[in-house]
Amino acid sequence: MTDKDLLAKGLLIAFIGAVVLLSPYFVQPSAIRDVISQSSLVGWFALILGAAFIVRWALVRRKK
Repeated sequence: MTDKDLLAKGLLIAFIGAVVLLSPYFVQPSAIRDVISQSSLVGWFALILGAAFIVRWALVRRKK
């Protein structure tokens, strides 16, 4: 995995996590909103995993 891959994956996963966490506030009340709001654990996991990829990218880049 190259440095650019780490950064790209980290940003994409963190973005997905943020969308999952914030989307219940913007979606009209419906069954889909209930499903999305119940998946907050997945959103937090994605956000933390994305942050870990970004931190790893920063550490690898710092060593160079």
